[in-house]
Amino acid sequence: MLYAAVVMPDHVHIICLPNRDHDGEISIPEITQAVKSESAHRINKAMGRTGRVWQDESFDHVLRGNESLRKKALYIMENPVRAGLAGSYSEYRWLWWDGKLFSSAA
Repeated sequence: MLYAAVVMPDHVHIICLPNRDHDGEISIPEITQAVKSESAHRINKAMGRTGRVWQDESFDHVLRGNESLRKKALYIMENPVRAGLAGSYSEYRWLWWDGKLFSSAA
């Protein structure tokens, strides 16, 4: 399940709960590789170029029981504002979040 995603000029933030396949839980490196591969192909095609788009390394963090999913989502959603790319997260085109995350029932 995808909770929030923000694409910045030089990195991406994703908050998700990995799905399972017949081999078990899909790993974070598998998810990262799939996102980087597909997006690199699309970016290069749109820009009429070839070559690397993303760096090899990645940083992942598993949210623990005492960490707030909403707080982490809000933190990454504010990233474009802190970087001066938008006046508010709602103005930033390359951001998505699950509205249920911020409903009173969540």
